[in-house]
Amino acid sequence: MKCTVIIDKEREPEVVVYAPERSETVLKIMAACEDTRELFGYEGESAVRLEVGTVSAFISEGDRVYALVGTRRLAVRERLYVLLERYGGDFLRINQSCLGNVSQIERFTVSFGGMLAVKFKNGYTDYVSRREIKKVKERIGLKL
Repeated sequence: MKCTVIIDKEREPEVVVYAPERSETVLKIMAACEDTRELFGYEGESAVRLEVGTVSAFISEGDRVYALVGTRRLAVRERLYVLLERYGGDFLRINQSCLGNVSQIERFTVSFGGMLAVKFKNGYTDYVSRREIKKVKERIGLKL
């Protein structure tokens, strides 16, 4: 990969990436360049600063989105698609209501009917939807 840095005090910082496809490297560059706002989870009246690496999954239930951190379930104010855009290098869509942290996945289990269950290190289990199964297998490198 070629990298060019031009120091120009007159211009606003800008990053331009030319790539044949949207790869994991490109997603990491995008994440590094995006707004680095902190992520907060809300539990009752208190707000807790979240380290994204400790979040096992983001799940949507009703009109709320929750971050699963250990055994805690903290409400977050962002929508799933925003979280996926921001943290897409570390998270993948499991189904329409769940984004899973790749580094927090403990194991995959295939059922007789072909369903793929994802178990996270914190004990939470969810199922990969038929729509997402190909993307999940490609991202993880599964040959099931």
